[in-house]
Amino acid sequence: MTAPGETVLTPGEFVVEFRVPSPPPRSRDAYLRFIPRGEMDIAVAGAGVSLTLDDRNRCTAARVALGAVAPTPLLVREAGEALVGTTLDESALYRCAAAAMAAANPIDDKRGTATYRRRLAGVLTRRAVALAARRIHEGGA
Repeated sequence: MTAPGETVLTPGEFVVEFRVPSPPPRSRDAYLRFIPRGEMDIAVAGAGVSLTLDDRNRCTAARVALGAVAPTPLLVREAGEALVGTTLDESALYRCAAAAMAAANPIDDKRGTATYRRRLAGVLTRRAVALAARRIHEGGA
């Protein structure tokens, strides 16, 4: 994606396959989005998180992506880096959410102000981290 509704594909080209490697052990992910009403399928903001924890519950890998808060989806490397090497303590979660908020570049529209959507990006990121970690501990999807 290069802009809203635009990609690098030329007319007549289309994607036929995605290859996604199997995740390492003790890895899970989570995606959360906030929509204004149940009947609307357009997000005000969204956050996806992928985590890997070691046997001592220390984060060894993390990725954070945001949607609907910039012209294109964002991979927020600083947010993931804030988690690596930690046990997902309060300080790490704060730094992760702050990095997500700083990376967000939303617009004001009828779904919410830029300030609201930026804050929501941080809240959703923090909740997605917690959900992915809970999934690791429960051993489920």
